[in-house]
This record gives sequence, structure tokens and C-alpha cells, in this order.
Amino acid sequence: MVDQARARRLAKRISSIVATAIEYEIKDPRLRFVTITDTKMTGDLREATVYYTVMGETLDTEPDYTEAAAGLEKAKGILRSKVGAGTGVKFTPILSFKLDTVPTAAKEMEELLARARAADARVAQVAVNANYAGDVDPYKADDDTDDED
Repeated sequence: MVDQARARRLAKRISSIVATAIEYEIKDPRLRFVTITDTKMTGDLREATVYYTVMGETLDTEPDYTEAAAGLEKAKGILRSKVGAGTGVKFTPILSFKLDTVPTAAKEMEELLARARAADARVAQVAVNANYAGDVDPYKADDDTDDED
């Protein structure tokens, strides 16, 4: 088994190498909006899972995840050779790419929080002009002595 700190350092180095290669060296237009978010290594340092996300061209367009995955799959060999040259480890890890779902989940949570804030604001607005349904003080006071007779 390998030291966990070494695995983390190697994963960080692989993320950096892959991100730099995608940005500056690989000229595939399908990878233009791909961002590397994280890398996880197996305990034996033989396999690396590289997490990525894809941004849309504009805020209105939906990213093309299938094209990005196809571009990464095609560039896998080149990226692995660059990782091998850049890390200097005895065995170059096998790269696999996985779409990172954290940004999507974070966006969904932000939308849910915004809806909850809007609902709270509506409730607060209704409460400003609200009146009690019954008496202002529905509880009996001590000076009510009707039951003593």
C-alpha cells in the first residue's frame, strides 16, 4: 500500500498536467470548454480518475457533454504519455475520465434555496398585515372568577 499523502500529491500533479495539456497542447475543439476539477488515485497508484466539468459557450447554451467525453476519450493516450513524462513515476497510471456532478448539484441547491427564500418573503409579507383569528388574548386571566359559584 502507498502513502496517502503521496497519492494526493500525484493526483494533484496529474490534474495540473492534464489541465495544461487540454488548454494549451491539444487542439480538439470538443475540449475547448472542459475544466479539470479533481483527480483521485487508487491506493496502488495504477489508476487515476480525472473529474471534469464542461461549461457552455454562453450562459444560455447547454454544454455538450457527449462531445467532451468523446474528445477526452480520443486524447486519453496523449494525455497519459504527458502524465508519464511529467510525473516521472515508474508506472504511468491509467487515466479514466468522469463527469463531475458537483457543479450541477450546487446549482440545483442554489435554485432550491432561492425558492425557499422567495416563499419565506411571501409568508413575511402576509404576516405584516395579519390579524389574530380569535381574541387577542385567548387565555383566561386570573380575575375571571365565573367558575367559583
